[in-house]
Amino acid sequence: MKPEENKHEDTAVLCGANAYEEKYYYNKFYDKVPESIKQELNIICVLFTQEVGGIFTISFDEDGQILLNTMADEEDITYDEISAGLLVSKIRRERKEMFEALSLYYRVLVLKEDPAVLLEDGGAEAEAESILANPNDSEG
Repeated sequence: MKPEENKHEDTAVLCGANAYEEKYYYNKFYDKVPESIKQELNIICVLFTQEVGGIFTISFDEDGQILLNTMADEEDITYDEISAGLLVSKIRRERKEMFEALSLYYRVLVLKEDPAVLLEDGGAEAEAESILANPNDSEG
């Protein structure tokens, strides 16, 4: 599956959860992401939809930046946009290093950017370097 096949408005979906269908989705195109990161993404998505409801996705924009999106059906009166926004901000803050590493992973392996240039620009911490050093590592 190519990332272009999962694009919506110039984004490539990494994973997401849907409270209405009680399902979690992980894009197999990104199978080389370490298993520990995949598990953490699963937990983030599922817990988000359990707490707030609706649909929550984590995706990459055209530049490789991580996007956290949430939405709800129009008829869903239990979904609280304010709580959803606060939770997105909390997740972004608490998982900043992981999201930076995922962004670097995407930029190097999908967009084919030079990792040396990205790291010189202050791109990522040790976790990002670990992902780059072991892109086939499924244990993390």
